[in-house]
Amino acid sequence: MSHQYLIVFAQAHNEFRLPELSSVSELHGFTYTLADGSDPQRPFMVIHLASEEHARLLARRCILIKAIYQFYGQGSTYKELHEANRANRALWESYIPKTSFKFIVTAYNHSIPQRRQREVIESFAYMDFLGKIDMNDPEILLGCFEEYPDKHGTTRVKHEGDGSFLQVYFGKLIEEGSARQLIGQFDVKKRVYYGNTSMESEISLLMTNQTLAAPGKLIYDPFMGTGSMAYPAAYFGAFVFGSDIDGRQMRGKGKPPGIIRAAKQYGVAARILDLCTFDVTQNPWRCGELFDAIVTDPPYGVRAGAKRLGRKRELSPERRAKYLEHRKSPRPDDQPYIPPTKPYELSALAADLVILARYLLKPGGRLVFFLPTVMDDYQEVDINSMMCSGMELIANSLQDFGSWGRRLVTIRKTSTVKYPPPSFSPEEAVTSEHVPAHKDFREKYFRGFRTDAPHDNYETAGSVPHYPIHD
Repeated sequence: MSHQYLIVFAQAHNEFRLPELSSVSELHGFTYTLADGSDPQRPFMVIHLASEEHARLLARRCILIKAIYQFYGQGSTYKELHEANRANRALWESYIPKTSFKFIVTAYNHSIPQRRQREVIESFAYMDFLGKIDMNDPEILLGCFEEYPDKHGTTRVKHEGDGSFLQVYFGKLIEEGSARQLIGQFDVKKRVYYGNTSMESEISLLMTNQTLAAPGKLIYDPFMGTGSMAYPAAYFGAFVFGSDIDGRQMRGKGKPPGIIRAAKQYGVAARILDLCTFDVTQNPWRCGELFDAIVTDPPYGVRAGAKRLGRKRELSPERRAKYLEHRKSPRPDDQPYIPPTKPYELSALAADLVILARYLLKPGGRLVFFLPTVMDDYQEVDINSMMCSGMELIANSLQDFGSWGRRLVTIRKTSTVKYPPPSFSPEEAVTSEHVPAHKDFREKYFRGFRTDAPHDNYETAGSVPHYPIHD
């Protein structure tokens, strides 16, 4: 038998709410369903769960949940609310004899005057609670929440429109959302090591929840940078392996490496298995199905451009012959050889990342990454065009920045086939007829997303790779 619970959301990242709920419930092995009429874009949402313990698990892990209440009723008027609450008397009548209690009356998009707050509380007098009112340490807390329309950008007199709410909800507090305190704990500004590409803590925590990070899991970040995704994943008990083509990002200055110093700050250094410098298209992995999840924020050229090994322009036959001859002789100094790199165009990178994940993930494993896109040009086929056999899209949530946005994409490996390692060679790729909105994103960004602006040569890769389907 299912029970109804009222979720009070933090007012941020609305599109991330359902994917996070689904991920956390899957992690703990239960399911939820939305109540009729519930809208995840609104600040309050009613769901069905099998037990109160499931509600507590959501409150302790979901970053976007402020609190969860046992749901007693709702209505567009207080008359409707009280009728619903009376119909659910069996849920609260056991508290009548001697339970201490506290009432709160609050609103979204509005400030309720104290006089009317008292009136609302007194309207529940029919519940006949005989226990004492305890404002400091009550045995139960009853919450009444009014939802008002969004009036941001308008000038209003204080308390204007009081009582003209869209909906009012009522219930008993089950648990405050304790996971939200992690946003401050992992705040980049308080971190001992970070860079200009470090991911903000709330987003990195949301990404980590999408990976189903937990004790015993092994998670890989192929574009590690300064390690923003590693710390929350390790905090939730997972072991983390990281790599990057530029080892300086991971090391920083001084010893131990910057990522290890920050991991020690959070008490999770023992769960950072290793950090390696290599190009993901020239990786050292000799067997697949190693990782439970891959989570990353690929560089897309705004603050730092993606690179892969190779030259921007091929050497002439004469220069290549001279280069090969030079390699035979010992270097005249002790400086290490630094191989040349070339830009890694975003749409090529994204397609390669999916095919790499199919090889490296265990069956059921997840790939979680951000994909920037031009808002006006985006189509659903943009994501579908980079998918391959054995991989299934399960979430695609937008963080809107105006003319552009970035999409948190979650893909699950559904196949149990053991795939060969991808070669990432142009010979194996075929040109897709569809050009996604994230193609040449860096160039579009610096043109201000104007189609009439002059095109600069950013050494982009040309065709969008799409790999043949193999089963």
